[in-house]
Amino acid sequence: MGLLVFVRNLLLALCLFLVLGFLYYSAWKLHLLQWEDSKYDRLGFLLKLDSKLPAELATKYANFSEGTCKPGYASALMTAIFPRFSKPAPMFLDDSFRKWARIREFVPPFGIKGQDNLIKAILSVTKEYRLTPALDSLRCRRCIIVGNGGVLANKSLGSRIDDYDIVVRLNSAPVKGFEKDVGSKTTLRITYPEGAMQQPEQYERDSLFVLAGFKWQDFKWLKYIVYKERVSWTHNIQREKEFLRKLVKARVITDLSSGI
Repeated sequence: MGLLVFVRNLLLALCLFLVLGFLYYSAWKLHLLQWEDSKYDRLGFLLKLDSKLPAELATKYANFSEGTCKPGYASALMTAIFPRFSKPAPMFLDDSFRKWARIREFVPPFGIKGQDNLIKAILSVTKEYRLTPALDSLRCRRCIIVGNGGVLANKSLGSRIDDYDIVVRLNSAPVKGFEKDVGSKTTLRITYPEGAMQQPEQYERDSLFVLAGFKWQDFKWLKYIVYKERVSWTHNIQREKEFLRKLVKARVITDLSSGI
């Protein structure tokens, strides 16, 4: 009798184990199938990006010759890659920033949490938060971002770069003396304190200064400049150099410059 009870319990346990195993396997296969069939990840981005346009976009812009401005093209392509993409926010932070609840939930660089008073003080003085009226009036704008690497050296692409409506440069990328290769036009210069040019005369007169703030000290730095106050540097540069020298000496990194 005892043996029969044992065998019965063993069979029940085995059946339960098989049922649970089948359910787990089925769930895993369904999840895998769903992942394979889905074109987008959980954030809404395409899982596989390529250079091919969606058919509807390819047809719409098929008649545009290469290099011409295509109205709405960038926005349409972004929507195809990222269906949740929307463009309600202004290009630059303006006095409506308090309405954008999401960016106030995160600290820099993902938001502006804790920076409300600093930003309000800066915006109360700067007044202008948009591109120039001439650029805003354009039906279509062609943009180019010029990097800081040496790849443009001796390429004589300066005139090609200047043909664009908006030329974006980064940090302290030089222009004067290199116009033949990098162009002479600067619409936006995007930077942060440590990468910024330190002398006002180094900036192009007609360019817009854009702060890419990624830490709270960056906003404080901009406030110093806007209010013409004494600038307190955000980092102890000498201490950082000493630390880098130690890394070089320990052969953790290699110094490719003329000396830190």
